[in-house]
Amino acid sequence: MCGIIGLIATPWQESAAAALATIRSRGPDEQLLWRGESACLGNTRLAVIDPDGGHQPMHSPDGRYVLVHNGEIYNFRELRAELEAAGRVFATRSDTEVLLHGYATWGVHLPARLDGMFAFALWDRLEQSLFAARDRMGVKPLFYSTHAGLAFASTLEAFFALRGFPRRLDYEALRDFLAFQTCLAPHSFLREVRQLPPASWLRWRAADRRCELQRYWEIPLARAQAADREETLQRVDRALRESVRRQLVADVPLGAFLSGGIDSSLMVRYMAEAGARPPETFTLAFAEPGFDETPQARAVAEAFGCRHHVLEAPAIDGDVFAHSVRVLDQPLADPAYVMTQALAALTRRHVTVAISGDGGDELFAGYARFADEAAQHPARLGQTAGRALLEAGLLPAALLRRMLHGRELLFYRRVELGPWRAGRKSLSRYLAPAALAACRPEATLQLWRDLAGGMDTARLMRADLWTYLSENCLAKADRASMAHGLEVRVPMLGNVVLDAVLDLPAALHYDAGGGKALLREIARRSLPQAVWDRPKHGFSVPLRELFNGAWRATAEGALARCATLAPYLDAGAVQRLWHAACAGRGSRRLAYTFVVLLVWLEAHPLEA
Repeated sequence: MCGIIGLIATPWQESAAAALATIRSRGPDEQLLWRGESACLGNTRLAVIDPDGGHQPMHSPDGRYVLVHNGEIYNFRELRAELEAAGRVFATRSDTEVLLHGYATWGVHLPARLDGMFAFALWDRLEQSLFAARDRMGVKPLFYSTHAGLAFASTLEAFFALRGFPRRLDYEALRDFLAFQTCLAPHSFLREVRQLPPASWLRWRAADRRCELQRYWEIPLARAQAADREETLQRVDRALRESVRRQLVADVPLGAFLSGGIDSSLMVRYMAEAGARPPETFTLAFAEPGFDETPQARAVAEAFGCRHHVLEAPAIDGDVFAHSVRVLDQPLADPAYVMTQALAALTRRHVTVAISGDGGDELFAGYARFADEAAQHPARLGQTAGRALLEAGLLPAALLRRMLHGRELLFYRRVELGPWRAGRKSLSRYLAPAALAACRPEATLQLWRDLAGGMDTARLMRADLWTYLSENCLAKADRASMAHGLEVRVPMLGNVVLDAVLDLPAALHYDAGGGKALLREIARRSLPQAVWDRPKHGFSVPLRELFNGAWRATAEGALARCATLAPYLDAGAVQRLWHAACAGRGSRRLAYTFVVLLVWLEAHPLEA
């Protein structure tokens, strides 16, 4: 696991060391820069595989290619054997060298052959071109800019270190953040910087400075026909076991997050079955009974002979909260981020790599919203006419939700703020007119619409993969863990699992107990009853109590500076929302979204 940067034919070459320093926590073991004719590549290394070899930037034997890599390639041994059979000679045991020889052999077809979490970039000194790619689900991030030459980095933070680089706000990124609490690829909060979408590669040539982007993998559509349930259960069980086995490769201490839920508990089960050593497991203990899952986690740890660590959740006061937000490369308003970072910091004291159960809810229909299909909300008498009257200002805006049906109602439920002209979820309530136009509110749900297509369960699940999963859940885990040099792996999203699950008929994920039926049945057969025989429990925080207690002074300090920090917002409307949320009358999630934005802007001022 590492952090990477690159500057190709840019005016910011002298800022390379400063840019690399911003991502040092991602790779505390080694920081190296390579400078060529017009190119500079950098790497901060967390040495996990072949610590004594595998140094980066890595060069091909003939000197033509220079490569930097963030992540892990889990099938690197199989690919290495294939490359050696083709005559390639290796100097290290690292997966990075497999990428180097793999590109020399297979070119742009390399990413499709990889099973892993990765973002890598390779400079071709002969052709003066750069090739970069990101993994299927977007576990590892990659930002790039073609504003002047080509610049890329693992995080947006590196671009703030480039002296003279424009710091203009991308209003469409702001729109997505206010709607979804995170910025969706390809946008970033800097107008001149893009995020490479998941399952994509880019190629940039110095000769014409043209940037080519292409998907190398698409999310498969669910099959309509039914499949044999028992056969499916066995196939999914085998895929999960194999994915965990592949991801246990490491030359450093490795453990697992264990919340006591089905997903993380299954990961621990497969670890115990695959390894000779007892798994190291880590649980965060909360003082509040409604948030604590230590009894369930302890039951799993005992069942599989784990060396279990119960870590006391630290008190997250206003200063700690503000610091955790300010070190983000761009705003992320998932309330669980702060506690995830605390868990990562405590876990890093014991291991370098942690296995996580992320992805289970998205792949196996773990959210109730997936069953909420458009067909369940047909148009009722008077809704169309009522909507027209409301848009004309002849009915109160508070009636908007009652006038929506079908897919429009589903869209409304899935965002905090959106394109509606009136109502409590209207972007126009909180943005100045010029900013509202620049945000293009009509495109708020365009990516989601493109991914979902229809509004049935299978398509709703599909839409979440490259929106909520990649840009919220996985971004949260990446930023929280990498802030402390901890590598987090997600076997639920290994290729073998994706290939076994994504094309299943949606109905297979449901039974009388609701969604996640396949995982619940696998858990029932192999995990303690305390894990599978209980309601779903998310990793959440008590926002209202924190708003009125530990975080109040920090939040209100940022809110008081709203007009200065974010002149494109209606400061009065934001403050009214805050007070309503503190009193239990307004959206706490939306209030938290604005607080995170303002606290982040204190450390990252942007030009409007």
